[in-house]
Amino acid sequence: MVELFAESALLFVGVVFAFALVIGSFLNVVIHRLPLMMERDWREQCEELCRTPPEQELPQGRFDLVVPRSRCPSCGHMIAAWQNIPVVSYLLLGGQCANCKESISARYPTVELMTGIMAAICAWQFGVGIEAVMAIILTMTLIPISMIDADTQLIPDSIVLPLMWLGLAMSLFHPVTGSETLFIAPRDAIVGAMAGYLSLWAVYQLFKLVTGKEGMGYGDFKLLAALGAWLGWQQLPMIILMSALVGAIVGISLMVFKRHDRSVPIPFGPYLAAAGWISMIWGEQIKNLYLDLML
Repeated sequence: MVELFAESALLFVGVVFAFALVIGSFLNVVIHRLPLMMERDWREQCEELCRTPPEQELPQGRFDLVVPRSRCPSCGHMIAAWQNIPVVSYLLLGGQCANCKESISARYPTVELMTGIMAAICAWQFGVGIEAVMAIILTMTLIPISMIDADTQLIPDSIVLPLMWLGLAMSLFHPVTGSETLFIAPRDAIVGAMAGYLSLWAVYQLFKLVTGKEGMGYGDFKLLAALGAWLGWQQLPMIILMSALVGAIVGISLMVFKRHDRSVPIPFGPYLAAAGWISMIWGEQIKNLYLDLML
């Protein structure tokens, strides 16, 4: 099978795309359920300390990324297997629940398509091999991090911390030849994790000292540390610059066109994740283009 993929890049990309669509469907479950799992765990801990009744009802019994089966959020109708085919089922159902006809958010097929397309780009960029596998893993981790942060302004430790440790572990397999590879040297990975965390932590502390307010969350520090562990400290300036630029443009646009209140925080995680992914795929090309323009 590996030899067949090596002979046909389009076949490899197509298989990765189809597989990633299925994973994208699971990522929708992660994006929806993980914040609820976190809140339920926090509430149980708080109730043990405070013994106060909950204000909002949360799922009872076993509730994780596997159980219970997916249901319609409006009527509770259990989703059949044929209704859970990535993208296709959404189109066949006309974007509605088969039981209550309530509209289904277009975000579900969008996440599935986005996962498939981004994984296919990784497969095309890195070719058949372990590098493509690791790039796809990073991609499929950054997507739920971004969506959960956009929804709740939280970046779960249960995702971002294992991502950072995996990046550090990958550096142990860096080739001694020094050739260009996704597996960076251990020193670059360790310094990248440290510099990623401390750079945003320093900005946070400075902003808090000057304004008395918190400008970002600790999840952003951990996410940039994870990206530094995967991509090395050399990529951090590009990631910070791209994420800050896009974040500023989006923030100003929201305030101008949608009258977004300045006191309402804007999640920074999606911009960090997008900048990190772009840096992984096209970082060298962007750097070379910049150097060519400057010289």
